[in-house]
Amino acid sequence: MTRTSGLAEVTDADFEAEVIGSDLPVLVQFTADWCGPCRQLAPVLRDIAFEEGDRLKIVQLDVDRNPGTTIAYGVLSTPTLMVFRDGEPVRSMVGARPRRRLLEELSDLL
Repeated sequence: MTRTSGLAEVTDADFEAEVIGSDLPVLVQFTADWCGPCRQLAPVLRDIAFEEGDRLKIVQLDVDRNPGTTIAYGVLSTPTLMVFRDGEPVRSMVGARPRRRLLEELSDLL
């Protein structure tokens, strides 16, 4: 796991350990360097990661460099936000959204 744009970045190699094996719910941003909305969403996710770090883990996965995980979870668009709890995907959201709306959509999972 490495850090980019202030968020931890996971790969195909460590996805199992960092996301599936996490004790906390994990929000995964499936992203790409060329994705403008992904870049817009990054500061929002950084803020939420800082504020909710004791209840929610937030990571990024680059779809171009990690095709195995991207294909395994049927990700077709970026940004896709997928929440995993107890190793299972429990929510999927496509597209950038403002901080307030994202927190509302996550409220029942926190």
